[in-house]
Amino acid sequence: MTTRDRYRELCADRLDVPLFQQAWWLDATCGVEGWNVALSLRDGRIVGALPFADTRRFGLRVLTQPALTQFLGPWIAPTTAKTAERLGREKDILEELIAQLPPYAHYSQAWNTSMTNWLAFHWAGFNQTTRYTYVIDNLCDEATVWSRFQSKVRGDVRKAGLRFSVRLRAEPTLDAFVAVNNKTFERQGICVPYSRGYLARLDEVCASRGQRKIFLAEDADGRVHAGAYIVWDSDRAYYLAGGGDPDLRNSGATSYCLWEAIRFAATVSRTFDFEGSMMEPVERFFRGFGAEQVPYFHLTRTPSPLLRVRAALLSLRTL
Repeated sequence: MTTRDRYRELCADRLDVPLFQQAWWLDATCGVEGWNVALSLRDGRIVGALPFADTRRFGLRVLTQPALTQFLGPWIAPTTAKTAERLGREKDILEELIAQLPPYAHYSQAWNTSMTNWLAFHWAGFNQTTRYTYVIDNLCDEATVWSRFQSKVRGDVRKAGLRFSVRLRAEPTLDAFVAVNNKTFERQGICVPYSRGYLARLDEVCASRGQRKIFLAEDADGRVHAGAYIVWDSDRAYYLAGGGDPDLRNSGATSYCLWEAIRFAATVSRTFDFEGSMMEPVERFFRGFGAEQVPYFHLTRTPSPLLRVRAALLSLRTL
């Protein structure tokens, strides 16, 4: 049995393996042979795992995470041990996982917000950058969630419905979402970081598992103003992707669409994760929903001298 097969069994048996670290998610985003996993065992049981996308760039091996995947990084089975024992256990498990990684030129992964102990990786020569996401907890109290929105966001939600007659499309299609999603990237002059085929493969799996929903906000003429695509597990719903028509961006439909997504998320999960952004305008928009700022770690290590030189040259271009 391969390590992937053992990890698949773990994911099938445990509910505490987060969505993006599930074997089925990795199969859908990386391909069945496009990812691998390091495992830590105790008495034949998996107590730690580090899945990774196994890719090639410039002919060099890179361990990373696939598109539309907010985080990977290590998973460690929870324990009720005292703090000193727990930290010692984490250190041992993380060191085992690091030692099992195949030879690589570059490692780059964002970690789950719950993984805050990266000391073993620090001692192994990895670098860490702190990033932020925005999260709404306790979705069950809709009135409280709404009250925490900034007045502009509440105003946009009302404006979309009252002034522009925006409503959710009854039967949204993936193609309609892709169209409005692409418009957002076109407006910014950047390439979409995933293909339509890639999203379709992921969508098929998520839909078959009942773990995704598409929201499209349209007006009485059938024009799509904005869209949102969310995925979830029992703990957290994620704003995976979204978009808006730049010619209709003043309608407030993006806020309206997200509000409807948050309301729906309350029926399937406890928390709504905006998946954050280090871009100032996006951060400001997410913050307007009254979400809490939550840090997470992004770890890198580049043993390849060639890639280190390339990174240094690219950084010089920005000076």
